[in-house]
Amino acid sequence: MQEIYQRGPIACGVAVPDSLEDYTGGIYQDTTGDLDIVHDISVVGFGVEDGVKYWTVRNSWGSHFGESGFFRVIRGVNNIAIETDCAWATPKDTWSKPEKHITTDEEKNDPRNKNITVESTFVPETDLFMQKGGCRTEKVFFEGGEKPLPVHSWEELEGSKLPENWDWRDMNGTNFLSWNKNQHIPVYCGSCWAQGSTSALADRFNIMLKDHSPAPIALSAQAIVNCRAGGSCQGGNPGGVYEFAYKNGIPDSSCEQYVAENSDHSKCSDMDLCKDCTWPPCPVGETCQDKCWAVDYKHYYASNYYSLRGAEKMKADLYKYGPISCGIEVTDKFEAYTGGIYSEFKLIPMINHEISVVGWGKDADSGEEYWIGRNSWGTYWGEGGFFKMATGRHGLGIENDCSAGIPTFDKPKMEVDEDVTYFTS
Repeated sequence: MQEIYQRGPIACGVAVPDSLEDYTGGIYQDTTGDLDIVHDISVVGFGVEDGVKYWTVRNSWGSHFGESGFFRVIRGVNNIAIETDCAWATPKDTWSKPEKHITTDEEKNDPRNKNITVESTFVPETDLFMQKGGCRTEKVFFEGGEKPLPVHSWEELEGSKLPENWDWRDMNGTNFLSWNKNQHIPVYCGSCWAQGSTSALADRFNIMLKDHSPAPIALSAQAIVNCRAGGSCQGGNPGGVYEFAYKNGIPDSSCEQYVAENSDHSKCSDMDLCKDCTWPPCPVGETCQDKCWAVDYKHYYASNYYSLRGAEKMKADLYKYGPISCGIEVTDKFEAYTGGIYSEFKLIPMINHEISVVGWGKDADSGEEYWIGRNSWGTYWGEGGFFKMATGRHGLGIENDCSAGIPTFDKPKMEVDEDVTYFTS
């Protein structure tokens, strides 16, 4: 208890009786006496309910298990051996003054890295905008039309009267964002259109919930790619993501691991959205999908979705609802970005990439204004996966073509002619 209280969660081994696998909620107590440790979990807290002491535990079986991926187990009697074998570490601050591991030639030439081969289905010749070097349509569009709010944020707020600095990563010490992603691993995949949009919508859910309970929400970009909800690994249209969220609802990231591959199914099935698999481990080179099945999942909807452009509208929507997804033109210089306020003039930016904008700021020394962007190229890129982009005409088109959705857990009422079926071909 002292370690959890003072420094945070710890890892513990537990036994897994059949009843734990069937757990759906409440304070769990095994009655078989099983103390055979076969599984590792993290203990994130403790509490008391109706006089019963319990541990709060995070499992690794997806958010559809237990209490949104967590379970509570009776405390103080070593039930399922949870108090037998635990471990923890003290973190080192590598973010206040960023420290990066520099890969040495010895590490690069390690024989263990020589026999790793991963096949990719990336075929850029099949899509026009991928041939042009992009992963996003030049203009966002909604096949079924926009679903705007009755009154937009920019009709209620004046961007010029908003604070000089606004950052959803740090709102009075609280970070409302989901975690950063890398669209290019384990193989190259042009899924930026799905990454920037799902990140922005997930962040808006976190803002709406206010307390990140029970854990920060992250939405599954892989499920979006599987269902061709706007595109594929060969690029796509962010508008399709918001339409999918409106019509179908997006599962969280524990439903489908990101594999940077297109689904080989001819239709968006339940298995393409959320699944679970069972023992034993799958042999190398096999998929073992016969040991997997579709599971019910929590749907994250968008009640409204719309496009927007221009600094004033962007600031108003960011301020009131949270991050938005925007297109930019990626240049060679931008790919090499490592930090600071990025500025590059393009007379007519040719948008080819999707990011999310999470805030804005003004440099205290130079007075230069900038947007705070989140990329999907890993945390080792830029400023921990983020970047600062100059406002105006030196921002690679970041203010020209944005989109956003309003989060809701309630399924929107469909119009009679709205189709909810998605196909992968």
